[in-house]
Amino acid sequence: MLKVAYDPIYAYPLPPGHRFPMLKYELIPEQLIHEGTITKENLFSPGSLEEEIILWTHDADYWRQLRDLTLPPKEQRRTGFPLSARLVERETRIAKGTIDGCHYAFDYGIAFNVAGGTHHAGTNWGEGFCLLNDQAIAANYLLNNKLASSILIIDLDVHQGNGTAQIFGNESGVFTFSIHGANNFPYRKERSDLDIPLADGTSDKEYLDVLKDTLPKLIDQQKPGFIFYLSGVDILATDKLGKLALSKEACRERDRFVLETCRKHHIPVQVSMGGGYSTDIRDIVDAHCNTYRLAHDLYF
Repeated sequence: MLKVAYDPIYAYPLPPGHRFPMLKYELIPEQLIHEGTITKENLFSPGSLEEEIILWTHDADYWRQLRDLTLPPKEQRRTGFPLSARLVERETRIAKGTIDGCHYAFDYGIAFNVAGGTHHAGTNWGEGFCLLNDQAIAANYLLNNKLASSILIIDLDVHQGNGTAQIFGNESGVFTFSIHGANNFPYRKERSDLDIPLADGTSDKEYLDVLKDTLPKLIDQQKPGFIFYLSGVDILATDKLGKLALSKEACRERDRFVLETCRKHHIPVQVSMGGGYSTDIRDIVDAHCNTYRLAHDLYF
């Protein structure tokens, strides 16, 4: 069964100017249910996340500032969100949804989180709409519970996963791989185990050639027992914050190749959705929904 983490708190209402990017968290499950790709039985709502698990990834002082709402104003501005207890709860539930998704991926081969992909959050900072790094928290959960010893994080958001790269800079059990826009945020990049920065305007063929040449080699070299996939759709030419020029068809082919490769090698994969900021929200929702449609067809 395709299991999908979703909670109404994912679409937490924010002040004017912040609301648009949050709408997709409501619309994605609604669309998937409407078209019959999933039913409500496929959705699960994550519970609370133990503080100990957060501290396997994030610095204790940073977490306390989030929890107690004492993060300095400058650091709040860096996150892009006004800090609130509800927002912190949202971040912890997203991370718990990704952890729960790992268990479902072991059972069914794949699992999704409607939100997540909060890859700009580092050990002791948040930025770029990310406060806690859901896939990093889940990767450390797998390592600490000896559920996996070799993990590959495939980050195909248009923005480099700088927080993820920083968190695992000295962790041999996690290999971080990022294909991203060279001139996109964050402007100060961290070093992933493998970074492939792409020029502005990179189009379908060049992007897909790079991915298809690189990923199979990485899997052969690293032999991961678990994969995290960040499937941001901000690679689209229509994206307001991205600088690449991919079509929706190429974005779908990207996802198909990643998921087929995971399935071919019998590697469980957890998928978090990452960014998407096209002017027309229908482009965002359809591109994200394509990832679920592919998983349904390939795995179930």
